Amino acid sequence: MAIRSFFLFILFFSSSLSPVFSLYEDQVGLMDWHQQYIGKVKQAVFSSQRAGRKRVVVSTEENVIASLDLRHGEIFWRHLLGADDVIDGIDIGLGKYVITLSSGGSILRSWNLPDGQMVWESSLQGPKLSKSFLLVPTNLKFDKDNVLVVFSNGRLHAISCIDGEVLWKKDFEAESFEVQQVIQPPGSDLIYVVGFAASYQFEMYQINAKNGELLKHESASFSSGFSGEVSLVSTETVVALDSTGSILLTISFQDGKISSQQTPISNLVEDSLGLAVIIPSSVSGIFAIKTDAVTVFIRVIGEGKLEVVEKTTHEIAVSDALSISEDQQAFALIQHASSEIHLTVKLAHDWDGNLLKESVKMDWQRGLVHKVFINNYIRTDRSYGFRVLIVMEDHSLLLLQQGEIVWSREDGLASIIDVTTSELPVERNGVSVAKVEHNLFEWLKGHMLKLKGTLMLASPEDMAAIQSMRLKSSEKSKMTRDHNGFRKLLIVLTRAGKLFALHTGDGRIVWSHLLRSLHKSEACQSPIGLNLYQWQVPHHHAMDENPSVLVVSRCGPSSDTPGVLSFVDTYTGKELSSLSLDHAVVQVIPLPYTDSTEQRLHLLINADKHAHLYPKTSEALSIFKREFLNIYWYSVEDQNGIIKGHALKCKCTGEVADEFCFDTRDLWSVVFPSESEKIVATVTRKLNEVVHTQAKVVADQDVMYKYISRNLLFVATVAPKGSGEIGSVTPEESWLVAYLIDTVTGRILHRVTHHGSQGPVHAVFSENWVVYHYFNLRAHRYEMSVIEIYDQSRADNKDVWKLVLGKHNLTSPISLFSRPEVITKSQSYFFTHSLKAIAVTSTAKGITSKQLLLGTIGDQVLALDKRFLDPRRTVNPTQAEKEEGIIPLTDSLPIIPQSYVTHALRVEGLRGIITVPAKLESTTLVFAHGVDLFFTQLAPSRTYDSLTEDFSYALLLITIVALVAAIFVTWRLSERKELQEKWR
Repeated sequence: MAIRSFFLFILFFSSSLSPVFSLYEDQVGLMDWHQQYIGKVKQAVFSSQRAGRKRVVVSTEENVIASLDLRHGEIFWRHLLGADDVIDGIDIGLGKYVITLSSGGSILRSWNLPDGQMVWESSLQGPKLSKSFLLVPTNLKFDKDNVLVVFSNGRLHAISCIDGEVLWKKDFEAESFEVQQVIQPPGSDLIYVVGFAASYQFEMYQINAKNGELLKHESASFSSGFSGEVSLVSTETVVALDSTGSILLTISFQDGKISSQQTPISNLVEDSLGLAVIIPSSVSGIFAIKTDAVTVFIRVIGEGKLEVVEKTTHEIAVSDALSISEDQQAFALIQHASSEIHLTVKLAHDWDGNLLKESVKMDWQRGLVHKVFINNYIRTDRSYGFRVLIVMEDHSLLLLQQGEIVWSREDGLASIIDVTTSELPVERNGVSVAKVEHNLFEWLKGHMLKLKGTLMLASPEDMAAIQSMRLKSSEKSKMTRDHNGFRKLLIVLTRAGKLFALHTGDGRIVWSHLLRSLHKSEACQSPIGLNLYQWQVPHHHAMDENPSVLVVSRCGPSSDTPGVLSFVDTYTGKELSSLSLDHAVVQVIPLPYTDSTEQRLHLLINADKHAHLYPKTSEALSIFKREFLNIYWYSVEDQNGIIKGHALKCKCTGEVADEFCFDTRDLWSVVFPSESEKIVATVTRKLNEVVHTQAKVVADQDVMYKYISRNLLFVATVAPKGSGEIGSVTPEESWLVAYLIDTVTGRILHRVTHHGSQGPVHAVFSENWVVYHYFNLRAHRYEMSVIEIYDQSRADNKDVWKLVLGKHNLTSPISLFSRPEVITKSQSYFFTHSLKAIAVTSTAKGITSKQLLLGTIGDQVLALDKRFLDPRRTVNPTQAEKEEGIIPLTDSLPIIPQSYVTHALRVEGLRGIITVPAKLESTTLVFAHGVDLFFTQLAPSRTYDSLTEDFSYALLLITIVALVAAIFVTWRLSERKELQEKWR
């Protein structure tokens, strides 16, 4: 009985070693990380509440409204509005409501300041489109004057701050009238609406703030016209530039009467070069003009007279005015000087005096200061102290106080435009004996704690220590490669033109670099980053070289502007070199060839259809010439509905003649009729995707051969009427057509039409199959369809034994110019969610089962097994099909709550999902980015080739010892029993 109990005890412990696939609460954060951002701040309002936490409310270019902690910069709450719901204005009313104006002035909302809950929402319509203005009176009281003033869509509204009710409205229907400013003097019942009519007429309307009655309307003509922005220098004076930009107009409308004065810019700025621009500001009595060489601050004195108070050649940023008392306004100036910025706080009426003057060391990698917001507080000695919130060129947000950076936020990461990866360096240095002993001690200590936890003997302190050790594992965040390939660098390019290297272990920023090539200059006025490409990936004989990436950008939004190339070391973030090209970059084609230093060859296509080879070396040129006849590519003209195939022709001739420049020729074209089809989506396979085998053994021991080609293109077109929003057309007016096109020959291998369907279309292509997502108007539901394409030219190899014994023709040469014999299988399924992005898992050898990663409308990532999208699914699969893993057919795809890769987290503003194979075949690395970032490790077929990180080696050792002891004991008992039987 004792022996039986002992074996039951051993069996209990052995069963505890079986793998557990669920994710427990204490496992979140071990293999994943989540970072929250808000984007580049464009407006900020400080909360003036004395009690409670100090906070600042901001709106950003990513359409985010957020409340930030002034002490640490952490997010109290935030809301991401829709992509079309652009925020026009933000303010705080009654000290407890955040008021926001968005959607071109069409939507006014009120949010509760402490927790961010929406209080009310009002829709504001009007007769025409116009600028939007939000006025929240500073003397707003809870029981009096609780009125907001909003001008939008050509209409002036008065709205209750308590419930959002529109109290009155006044239309400005004149088509040529463009409103420039809406002004309500403090404590006044008058509202002034000023603007331009027909570009040369200044108009002023005086409105009664209580009932919207028009009290006075005055106008004045200016033969020189107007240009640019209007700056408000007082409640009854504005300044503007004439149409030539050479004369400054000071316009006063005191007591409803318009008067003006003209001042040539040359009187204020000597030797002024280039066009002058007024810098917007709300500082009373002062405004600034910027030219190419100098920034001039001007004071308005007397009856429109102007006085220059300061000139500077440094880059400068000015804050809006801050009322520090009833009759005093302060504002902040920030000037750049090499590695420092100089902060000055002045009074509006006393330019020569400084309330504050500080110098703060600033990393030049942050670029210039773009925006400044100022706030004051009372020190212990009852004097005024100031804190300044600044927005940098790289979109980062910093709080300055007492000459130091209190906190900073890298909100440029909210606007990632491209991602690639880089391996970490190989660990080469030896490890000291002391370090080995320390690590061994920590290892033993950790496993003893895990053993206590398994045996339920751990105290709360022990459990906290176990979780801390898991999260702070040194292996996870080391700066060297690991044998499983989990540790990598994510190289991301942001809209600000800054590169970041993020460690996959914990998401920390390893380095960041603001590319000099993306700085505004005379040669490149509007630089825009486009894409990232792996330039040099050292292997074998080039291991002494650091890997590098290629950043492709251009000098403007137009595709025919000159391109710029930057080469950046991924280990250090150093910009190795940059090239300003004399040609545009319309298309970049990474070629599958490398030189002796492992630099990958790239082909850049310009607007004139010339192909330029990089790197420009003789070795690269010789490699390229050997493969000259094997290089093909395609281009897509969405607007014209044309897809073309191209090949190289000969070296360039004429003015652009260059040994690295080549003329191209058109091989084929597919023209979609504009009256019936419009291209909405194109997708191809990943260049680095690995396919484990071309053969697929089906249920009846037959073999099907996947049609594997890197030159397959999936194209989705919709009816022109169906390219709008969902539901904008009837099912009879809309259809979706899916194509599979060979990009070498232009042959259409497959075409299928989905009647009564429309976009948006999201698609992913992997191996021999493509999955795409769209909307079915007839069923009023989203659908996902799958197309699999198989090679019939291998029909003689259907015998599994031929495949096993190698008696097949899989290695016979294939030419894409011979017409392929293919068959396709397809199926469609209903799906519950709308999608924002779609991707597929990728592994090192391509053996592991595939999972689709779906970025849902709820900003989460859902993993869906590819078996659910098998076109061979039937309602009643045979026993052989069940053994193969065919799932019975249903009309819709299941959504399993446990399959959410992001768990309960959300990746706000989800834009893309990137998958990267690890060295461990079972595991793929997943990176999702939007306003937030999320990273995790995913094992679609479970971790069949490794033990989990929390595997208890101590328990395994105890089990082995116990089994050995049991074997020995039972052997001794058996020997004794046999001996006793022999003596009987």
